[in-house]
Amino acid sequence: MSESALKSRPAPRKAPKQARSLATVEAIVEAAARILEERGHEAFSTNAVAERAGVSVGSLYQYFPRKDALIGALIFRETSRLVEDAENAAAQPTAGEALSALILPCVEQQLRRPALARLLDFEEARLPLDAATEQVKMRFFELTRATLQRPDLPPQADIDVASRDVVAIIKGMVDAAGEHGDQDKDLLAQRVKRAVLGYLGWDRQPA
Repeated sequence: MSESALKSRPAPRKAPKQARSLATVEAIVEAAARILEERGHEAFSTNAVAERAGVSVGSLYQYFPRKDALIGALIFRETSRLVEDAENAAAQPTAGEALSALILPCVEQQLRRPALARLLDFEEARLPLDAATEQVKMRFFELTRATLQRPDLPPQADIDVASRDVVAIIKGMVDAAGEHGDQDKDLLAQRVKRAVLGYLGWDRQPA
């Protein structure tokens, strides 16, 4: 991604350092999340977010120059939480358990707050990712790649292509389930895992 593309999504004006500032920023970001999921993008404004968070508009502007910066911070927060949970994949003793540890956080994020997740999917496609979010998403790719290299999974001819495809399978199925209003996270996780194992050729392994 070009430098100009990265600059098209405004970043926060400054990073909070003290506990009080961190709490203020989290309150602002969560207020943005609640307005988006409850009232949609049409009701989303910096004034509405400031009021919901219980801060002045001036305080909000200290950290977020406009709405897109708020949305970017929200995407970063949700993506970071997903990847933090997916880090458990590296500690799992078997490839099947590692795949489950990769897939379940994606399912839980989508079904925990489905309206918010669907809206952020749209916003993520609309706005270029900032550098920090790109780095977090790359970490999920790296976790997927490491999992696919486990010796108890079928070897892949091109591990990078396979990793991209598996990430796409997970995202595509999870997003589609959110659009259709699925609510059973365990059943969805099982379906996604079957699709991934089928792609990897698990069903063609010798008995």
